[in-house]
Amino acid sequence: MASLNGGVVGVDNLPVASASARVSTFNSSGTFTALPTSSSVQYLVIAGGGGGSGFGAAGGGAGGYRSSVPGEASGGGASAESLSPVTGGSPYPVVVGGGGVGGVTPGASPNPGSPPAGQVGSNSSFNGITSNGGGGSGQGSQIIAGTRDGGSGGGSTHTFPEPGPQGGLGNGAGAPGQGFPGGTGGITGPPYLPQPAGGSAFQNRLGGGGGGAGAAGTSAPNPQYLPTSSPNAGLAGGAGVASSITGSPVTRAGGGGAGSSNVPSSNFPNPGVSRPGAAGAGGAGGGGPSATYQNGVGTAGTANTGGGGGAGSTIPGSVGGYGSGGAGGSGVVIIKESAVAGSASGVWNMDAVYEYVSEGTWGG
Repeated sequence: MASLNGGVVGVDNLPVASASARVSTFNSSGTFTALPTSSSVQYLVIAGGGGGSGFGAAGGGAGGYRSSVPGEASGGGASAESLSPVTGGSPYPVVVGGGGVGGVTPGASPNPGSPPAGQVGSNSSFNGITSNGGGGSGQGSQIIAGTRDGGSGGGSTHTFPEPGPQGGLGNGAGAPGQGFPGGTGGITGPPYLPQPAGGSAFQNRLGGGGGGAGAAGTSAPNPQYLPTSSPNAGLAGGAGVASSITGSPVTRAGGGGAGSSNVPSSNFPNPGVSRPGAAGAGGAGGGGPSATYQNGVGTAGTANTGGGGGAGSTIPGSVGGYGSGGAGGSGVVIIKESAVAGSASGVWNMDAVYEYVSEGTWGG
């Protein structure tokens, strides 16, 4: 139907409402309802981080990191993904994953039967986009299949093959386009490290750092025997990734820092000091508390960053030596809708006029 549009005879031109850009941040699960003018959105979907270990001192992996913000990166070194199509005014469920529980040194009071390995974080999702929970850390008494892989992989403990079901063998893998693998720990061999304050020598086991969205967790240079000059400290977690989706750059999804554990025996009566590994940038947990080798508690990943939990430090079998790992940080989902410029009735741009004229629908 033809109508008068600002003095020009042509097809109807209804006004379009303007809309400002909107950023919706979900720190817990909920529902996102698109603006009436939205047809696609940018997103940042980060899963919960993995927990750090209480025995074996490995760091937890960061939660999977997926981004469609133009010019920014997704996890694991990937480029930004495509924008997510939406229907204006429609609701979309949002799931925000929680962090994995940290491990506790098992086997004796007060922690009989407690899981020593950090647990995997929970997935986050929005509109068909799913980020995997961060890999839990390894631990030193047995191998638990499937616990270390995740959005970013959890670190492993030492890899020296002791008798029995010892291990912590193998670092966790990161998911493609979401995060990097965890690091591999190591062990000092003969001649053993001297105690920092003097006294008997001791054997030190260094955990591997948890993988981050932006870099792999740090590994020991030699997983069998470290040189005696190696620092008595855990290894750093991998770095996170920065995003400006909310306006200012914020780094999230760093890997948990590793701690160290020492072996007590008649040969090592004074096991020395366990120090923490550095956490990866962006909400990662730290290692066991500095200068604490008994009952050392790893730092939890920061909430709503997907950071991996830091490792505890422990002296297996010693009185009061029951370290515990930090929990992974919970995830977050952030959605950005672009601004839409409004138009008044009767105002056409020349491209639209040309299209209608070409179709033979202008003015008739």
